Amino acid sequence: MANNNEELMNKFKLWGVVKETGVDDEGLSKFYNDYFTFPLFKDEGLVLYNDFFGQRKIGLTTYNPFKLYRGYKDMTKRLNGKGLDGNMTGEGMIQGGLIIFDKEGNARYAYEEIIGDELVIDDIVAALEDVAKDGN
Repeated sequence: MANNNEELMNKFKLWGVVKETGVDDEGLSKFYNDYFTFPLFKDEGLVLYNDFFGQRKIGLTTYNPFKLYRGYKDMTKRLNGKGLDGNMTGEGMIQGGLIIFDKEGNARYAYEEIIGDELVIDDIVAALEDVAKDGN
């Protein structure tokens, strides 16, 4: 997203928030070096996760085992196609998302992660454009 919208992204600072360290530092390092080379910060008290995303945890979307299997296969295929691998290290139940702040530090948009689904890039770009348009 950042590469395809460079002019827009230059109006914002981008950083990642992680919920834990010392559990899978090798995986975290790989994530930073290979996929997300922006600054990372540790959310010690899970303030962002709790306040913005309401302590959301992964839950079943269906009890139908065929739909669960199909969803897993679709997600695995998409991740493999992007050269990504998921690991089962660390606390993996807490869901996060994406928060867009204005220049004053006010949260303007929040997009909740949906496990297995791709980010809706067009919606995120529209939110960034809206915040940039306001001059905040």
